[in-house]
Amino acid sequence: LRHRIAVVAAATAVAGGAWLYLREEKGRRQQARRRAELQALALGQGDFELVDQHGHPRRKGDFLGQWVLLYFGFTHCPDVCPEELEKLGRAVALLEEQPGLPPVQPLFITVDPERDDAAALARYLRDFHPRLLGLTGSPEAVRAASSAYRVYASAGPKDSDGDYVVDHTILIYLLGPDGLFLDYYGRGKSDAQIAQSVRRHMETYKPLLD
Repeated sequence: LRHRIAVVAAATAVAGGAWLYLREEKGRRQQARRRAELQALALGQGDFELVDQHGHPRRKGDFLGQWVLLYFGFTHCPDVCPEELEKLGRAVALLEEQPGLPPVQPLFITVDPERDDAAALARYLRDFHPRLLGLTGSPEAVRAASSAYRVYASAGPKDSDGDYVVDHTILIYLLGPDGLFLDYYGRGKSDAQIAQSVRRHMETYKPLLD
């Protein structure tokens, strides 16, 4: 009986080890496939030249070496942009609570430069995460930045007061320290899910263009 138990235990251990190996191998293959997809997309490789809410010039190179959560929107957005920026800020705050993690820079780029100058951004962003940085610029510079991340933006018709809504891509982008796109999060993702995903990326990070 003892011999049979030993044989069964050994077989179980072998089976368990094989299962763990296959699971890890599957994870490695998925990671390699995801890495290849991101390299092929290479979103955000282009530079941008914008100004922040304090009027300081900002280029993409200013953020190299930092983790960035980036959202494109506009200050006159009635509900979606405030909801997404609040969620982004909560995700950053959750990451700030975890010791040992590098800081994450929250970043907002307007898709409505005609109305969103530096002063407008400064007023608007006071209601969100204290480190949230807003960027604006000429219509051409903003379009170039949006195009680098394949962000769609289209202004709707003006009402009797001259007001209008901008239809745009609603995503939060994660950029790695090399400045390239690593992941994105739609409206269905919670702040906790975003924070968990960012931490996982931090733990497994390898530069895409090494």
